[in-house]
Amino acid sequence: MKHVTAILLAMFTFLAVELCAQAPRGSERKPAFRVIAIAENGGHHIAYTQAAKVWLGKLANEYNFTIDYIHNADTIDEAFLDQYQLFIQLDFPPYTWSDKAMKAFQQYIETGKGGWIGFHHATLLGEFDGYPMWNWFSDFMGGIRFKNYIATFATARVSVENKKHPVMQGIPASFTIEKEEWYTYDKSPRANVQVLASVNESSYTPASDVMMGDHPVVWTNPKMKARNVYIFMGHGPWLFENEVYTRLFRNAILWAKDK
Repeated sequence: MKHVTAILLAMFTFLAVELCAQAPRGSERKPAFRVIAIAENGGHHIAYTQAAKVWLGKLANEYNFTIDYIHNADTIDEAFLDQYQLFIQLDFPPYTWSDKAMKAFQQYIETGKGGWIGFHHATLLGEFDGYPMWNWFSDFMGGIRFKNYIATFATARVSVENKKHPVMQGIPASFTIEKEEWYTYDKSPRANVQVLASVNESSYTPASDVMMGDHPVVWTNPKMKARNVYIFMGHGPWLFENEVYTRLFRNAILWAKDK
């Protein structure tokens, strides 16, 4: 009897192993959350986008989330955004959006349906390529309008202002960003947002006369129900070789995804 029991046990063990081996890998675990990223599909920022996709792919595997990409706002409406817990705006400007897309995005942010992280071109606010400024988005970013930028690039030191914010966890009090354009605006957004970090304009190398004085570069708008953070730095692929930058990016994702 013991011999028969041992044989049956061995057979069941064999079958269980075979069934596990044949099970689709995608069925092993459900994604923790879903991300939609909008990114330019050409132009001089494409190298940043390509590097971001590689880095985000590795992070998605590590933290068990999925990420889809779109290269224009044509598909954006309420039903589309309902699929995602986080919207990442990778170097994509706040113009060329249809009225439908703008309305859906505004609702997504104001009602807290999901979180948002924007980079670089997300504050290219003004009249560009024949499009008017998206006034709501300007208010979202602190009531600012794009004014100028350092076209020849500069290395600079960024100072953390709010060390307790989750996006800044593990970020040193001061860190260096190399080869960035450093936008300026018609005014500082500080009065209308919560500033997390600013750039020290006296540290520009080479020195530049394109300055703001008070120059925030990372901030969040606490007036919105959606968790949101804008990170100005986002021009070149070399940023993904900077461990502080990638930690900042990762922190932003893990914070903004939650309601």
